[in-house]
Amino acid sequence: MFSLETSKGPAFPPLVSRVVGGEDVNPHSWPWQISLQYNREGEWRHTCGGTLISDQWVLTAAHCISSGRQYRVAMGKHNLQEMEDSAVFMGTSNIIVHEKWNPMFIRNDIALIKLESPVTFSDTIMAACVPPAGLILPHNEPCYVTGWGRIYTGGPIADILQQALLPVVDHATCSKGDWWGFMVKETMVCAGGDGVVSGCNGDSGGPLNCQNSDGAWEVHGIVSFGLGLSCNFPKKPTVFTQVTSYTDWINSVSSHCRIRFGFCDTAENMTCPQTASFLPQKMVAY
Repeated sequence: MFSLETSKGPAFPPLVSRVVGGEDVNPHSWPWQISLQYNREGEWRHTCGGTLISDQWVLTAAHCISSGRQYRVAMGKHNLQEMEDSAVFMGTSNIIVHEKWNPMFIRNDIALIKLESPVTFSDTIMAACVPPAGLILPHNEPCYVTGWGRIYTGGPIADILQQALLPVVDHATCSKGDWWGFMVKETMVCAGGDGVVSGCNGDSGGPLNCQNSDGAWEVHGIVSFGLGLSCNFPKKPTVFTQVTSYTDWINSVSSHCRIRFGFCDTAENMTCPQTASFLPQKMVAY
């Protein structure tokens, strides 16, 4: 058992006024943002983002997980190319992909990663708040996507963590034929679509951060997919897995693993059985 110690805000507040069209973040202003890395010929490489939601659990996208890869989680990072005293690197003891993950239509794009041991929270490493089940964000709600993804279509991965304002696009709008149409389901949330700012390849699995009425930052989305032709294309907002649609799944990942997360509250779990879960990446899942 462990306590989920989250706070109303990071020790270093975000300056919110490269994610495509984004900006460098105030260092450690999103302390729940992690870099999911895989080992390739002895070198650790960033592949996806993710969100620390307790001292031992990370939320990410199912399409980020591939069979046979060795992963580690980098926490407390700002610049991926520099050695930083704030950084903590940890292996994984379990990776659980949603059992109904469908890579063809990018459905149920969510996974949980269990760290090999609990991480100690600090000013640079904190858990995000998980919003109440079923909560739907209103149209134009201001949220921020964060990640080390490509800073422009076809461009390089960012060294420094990026942030970008992405207003929420409601389901009625996002599911219109000239937007995403039938591809978008009610278990997803869209944000952006102005053709200027968006998530992009490498941001996958990272959070959509939204501030609630009490001032606390909650993770409402997991970067899932966008348009392959261009990361920032009008009426093609970044599509996120909607966290509040998967609260029950998070709460009961399996019959032997029970995780309860509430709004900045407490959580407990039982040891989960090792689960070998994977599916290939498809359309353009970021």
